[in-house]
Amino acid sequence: METTRADRLKTAILLGAVAGLLVGLAVYFSGEPDVANAVWIAGVVPALAALVVEILRSLRSGEVGLDIVAALSMSAALVFGETLAAAVVAVMYSGGTFLEAFAEGRARREMHDLLSRVPRTATRHRNGGLEEVPLNEIAPGDRLLIRQGDVVPVDGTLSSETAFVDTSALTGESLPVRLRYGAEAMSGSTNAGEAFDLIATHEAKDSTYAGIVRLVEEAQASKAPMSRLADRWSLGFLAVTVSIAFAAWWFTGDPIRAVAVLVVATPCPLILAVPVALVAGLSRAAHFGVLIKGAGPLETMARILTLILDKTGTLTDGRPQIVAIDSHDGMAEEDILRLAAALDQASKHPVAQAIVAAAKERGFSLPVPSDVAEIPGEGVVGYVEGRKIIVGGDAFVASRVGRRPGDHSAIAAGSVLVAVAVDGHMVGHLVMSDPLRDGAGQMLDGLRREGIARILLATGDRADVAERVTEGLGLDGLRAGLTPDQKVLLVLTERKNGPVMMVGDGVNDAPALAAADVGVAMGARGAAASAEAADVVLLVDRIDRLGPGIEIARGARRIAVESVVAGIGLSVMGMIAAAFGYLTPVQGALLQEVIDVAVILNALRALRIAPHEPTIPKPKAVSSGQDDIAQGATP
Repeated sequence: METTRADRLKTAILLGAVAGLLVGLAVYFSGEPDVANAVWIAGVVPALAALVVEILRSLRSGEVGLDIVAALSMSAALVFGETLAAAVVAVMYSGGTFLEAFAEGRARREMHDLLSRVPRTATRHRNGGLEEVPLNEIAPGDRLLIRQGDVVPVDGTLSSETAFVDTSALTGESLPVRLRYGAEAMSGSTNAGEAFDLIATHEAKDSTYAGIVRLVEEAQASKAPMSRLADRWSLGFLAVTVSIAFAAWWFTGDPIRAVAVLVVATPCPLILAVPVALVAGLSRAAHFGVLIKGAGPLETMARILTLILDKTGTLTDGRPQIVAIDSHDGMAEEDILRLAAALDQASKHPVAQAIVAAAKERGFSLPVPSDVAEIPGEGVVGYVEGRKIIVGGDAFVASRVGRRPGDHSAIAAGSVLVAVAVDGHMVGHLVMSDPLRDGAGQMLDGLRREGIARILLATGDRADVAERVTEGLGLDGLRAGLTPDQKVLLVLTERKNGPVMMVGDGVNDAPALAAADVGVAMGARGAAASAEAADVVLLVDRIDRLGPGIEIARGARRIAVESVVAGIGLSVMGMIAAAFGYLTPVQGALLQEVIDVAVILNALRALRIAPHEPTIPKPKAVSSGQDDIAQGATP
């Protein structure tokens, strides 16, 4: 409401100033110069009054800006009879504030799009029928119907066979994503295909999209260090402007030259270019699925020299995947996987769920197990299609079938071996591991090209596991076996060499994220604690989004600096020309208006930053000798 009222007031002042200028010109050319002066003054007074009120508010809050130069130029022009110049300055200043508000509004468009997409209600299955309920009534476990075109209201898992969702508003992905049964669906995405059912896993207030909305609101209220630095620079520019104006008057005895100098200096691109460029950068980053919590983190992100990566869930996928199936009793690999997955449907263990996901990705129809008994940390025993199945650790399954555990020393460090027995016979093993994310190597190469000098891995895992996973990545350092406190110490140590970015996804990463100059959380599956502690949240579970985010941050900051340097340089040249009498006050006002418009348009270039999109290879199938088994991650 307050913003709308302020925008209406700015519009009214601009229209009044424009009307005063145009009517005054018409009266002047009709032969009534005195009436024209009165009309010009009438158009200037409201703009000057609003400007004085704004200056007093700023001074009360301890801020001194270049609005003072605008007030001085209008006042001086009126005092010395340059009413036309004063009218042009009034139009220029009110037009500049209006154009700045318009530019920032355009720059925030993607963020506003995020906010406007928040659904108010959801359709819930209840007692064999459907009911429309407010979002705050949805509880984990509720079955929801997502119609075609609906926005997914809460985080959940797909309960239908397949679904196509459009995540473009959140991630910038232009094509719909295909999800299979059991896959995670992120709130805020849109159903681009047939209606599907969703099992809610979070309440609305705890879902991804609600967190995004909160972060957007925080980002919109932020102010960048560069903006604060611009405020400090404005004091120096104000002193230079007044000094040149006073010198021009003192040495020539002509006060009109001083008026011309003040007019050329009003307003300065410092107060226009920086916020527009940085907010445009925030908007552009959000379009690519990188939510930056304000202009301050964006500016710091542009200066990062050291990157520290967590391993599990960040550099790696964080979910075990099948890399090989070994058959020992002549049973087909597909049957080993199908029977193991059917039994593991009764377990919530991450390894069990990964086996189920791999079978569903393969397209297997899984029968319901019976008489299931789970031994925590060991394995699961039960019946599938009348056959007794045992799935678990090698020692556990071997002891149940009367065999000695085999020698599996050749298995790579960090791999998980899952044994499968059918009707008392060991039929095979599933070899599982937590592989690198697709495109991790290309992402790191791209970051080095963007100026990241050091890339380190910080993990609580064993050194041999970390070395195997990161082999060939060319990291500058690897720190294994770290506790959360030791990760913080590593961040603080690296900060001595320049700004540090830390990327993580778990609760144990939250302290290090908070200690870094810029903390980045994997927001799609990451813990809420890490997302709250971070300055940047990746809205999709893809580490390769980090590269475009840094590229956009650097581009937005570069454009802001270019705009400031060019704008101030042109303004100073104009002031010197005015001081030597080459520009009249009216000409100076018109020149400065051209400079201001050019500066804002240049700052808006940040909306068109096109970051390099890394090419992510498709997941490769893996084989143990007969048929290939697709890796078990859902799309």
